[in-house]
Amino acid sequence: MPKRELDIQLKTLPNEPGVYQYFDKEGAILYVGKAKNLKKRVSSYFTKQHDNGKTRVLVKKIADIKHIVVNTETDALLLENNLIKKHRPRYNVLLKDDKSYPWICIKKERFPRVFSTRRIIKDGSEYFGPYTSMKTVSTLLDLIRGLFLLRTCNYDLSQDKIDAGKYKVCLEYHLGNCKGPCEGFETEAEYHGNIESIREILKGNFKTSLNQFKAQMHVYAEAMRFEDAQKIKEKIDVLENYQAKSTIVNPKISNVDVFSVVSDESYAYINFLQLSYGSIIRSHTLEIKKKLDETDKELLELAITEIRQRFHSNSKEIYVPFKVDLGEDLKVTIPKLGDKKRILELSVRNAKYYRLEQLKQVKIVDPDRHTNRIMAQMKSDLRLSEEPRHIECFDNSNIQGTNPVAACVVFKNGKPSKKDYRHFNIKTVEGPDDFASMEEVVYRRYKRLLDEEQPLPQLIIIDGGKGQLSSALKSLDALELRGKIAIIGIAKRLEELFYPDDPIPLYLDKKSETLKIIQQLRNEAHRFGIEHHRNKRSKSALNTELETIPGIGEKTVVELLKQFKSVKRISKATLKELETVVGLSRAQKIHSYYNKK
Repeated sequence: MPKRELDIQLKTLPNEPGVYQYFDKEGAILYVGKAKNLKKRVSSYFTKQHDNGKTRVLVKKIADIKHIVVNTETDALLLENNLIKKHRPRYNVLLKDDKSYPWICIKKERFPRVFSTRRIIKDGSEYFGPYTSMKTVSTLLDLIRGLFLLRTCNYDLSQDKIDAGKYKVCLEYHLGNCKGPCEGFETEAEYHGNIESIREILKGNFKTSLNQFKAQMHVYAEAMRFEDAQKIKEKIDVLENYQAKSTIVNPKISNVDVFSVVSDESYAYINFLQLSYGSIIRSHTLEIKKKLDETDKELLELAITEIRQRFHSNSKEIYVPFKVDLGEDLKVTIPKLGDKKRILELSVRNAKYYRLEQLKQVKIVDPDRHTNRIMAQMKSDLRLSEEPRHIECFDNSNIQGTNPVAACVVFKNGKPSKKDYRHFNIKTVEGPDDFASMEEVVYRRYKRLLDEEQPLPQLIIIDGGKGQLSSALKSLDALELRGKIAIIGIAKRLEELFYPDDPIPLYLDKKSETLKIIQQLRNEAHRFGIEHHRNKRSKSALNTELETIPGIGEKTVVELLKQFKSVKRISKATLKELETVVGLSRAQKIHSYYNKK
């Protein structure tokens, strides 16, 4: 739509609550928004000067506007939400980072002060930054104050006032931290020479200052002013030490922005490294909450525009991990090897560490968000139709075919729900038949849940490969649950995940949280099953020995074990001790049996 038609449309918008939609020249939807007053809200996009880089890019692309009038703001909110889910506009992204960052200011004065600030005043002063850490600002200011003697007072040092003797030097002058421009002890030209050096240091260029200091040191040394030469030598050491700490890349890589992205189901983390004169002068990671299924490419393109605008970057070249569309004015490089590739890998590592820190913090302060993220990730990784909030895992246990048992462990919201764990003694299967045992316990478990109208899980995990999975599926078919509950099998050796009717297994990343939770389920089922199996074998062994004694039944065995705790103690007990528990007649039989042995 031509600009004239857009202007006419803006003038005719209603002063009512509603939802507006922006489209580009191809008819693709760019953005969906809600408004209390459609005319005022939409017009503001085209009449205001926008500081936000993302908004400026959006406005340039708008070719058509559509709107829907509703009765209330609440209706507008609901409609906006529905339209965003339906159309998935790329500019409906929440950038989570609106704090103010510190800057270093060189004040516009005859003798400029240099200090940190979080407010930018448009009075002609120079601002360097913003810096993502106040610690970086403090370190730089300490470096500058150690190298150059600058004033800290806020007097108006006009030539007339200095000539009139209006000011007197303060304690800073006597301490050697200032040369006293307030009394004319330092010229404006000399002072501005230092300010020029400070500008270069703040840009990341240490070479100019180092060369100046070295030349000055030689002059002092030749003039036999060794104390002054030593002071300059100390400044050179300070500057070189700072430069060594900040320079970690090839000095030939200059004035470049590096961007990388790491994402999961809910958030993306974009890292930004700014390079100048071979040094990293800024590192910042931006967290973006995904509203839709945005791709890494879409998120990175939006974030690059936002970050470069926020940090006032004018670099003509950027390094990125894959091709992005940012216009023709910017050179986009995708490093393949060497120093360029290493600096991109450093950016990726920063993004990963930032994500890890955020996840640890979220787990502590907002466990619900942590759970929601894990569930969304599992749904995506395992190709499920819904989040697996309730998972059950089955494992068979039998050793040399004796006492076959099975275990079912339950995880809810990614965590063990031990009160819901269940043991099964195999009833219908003779001998060690894992497949038939699995079929039996799965059938018994879900037949009971159906009969008792208990909630069914969203995911069943079978500890075993295709054979066990097929057996479990027979039971789900018999109960008409196939397709209603997702089911997968996990083979131990290669951690392969098997799906019904799919011969090709799924392999998850060994470090993925989804695989870790599945492994935790499998290990817990194995532990729980083995524990029950051991108890059953022990009880079986004990009962077998005691019940072989003529006239001794199960109830007598239980009473004896309650009192003596073990068969060994029963075998060594005196007749009188036995008599107090089970009576004289049975005591004599037990005592006689063990004495004969």
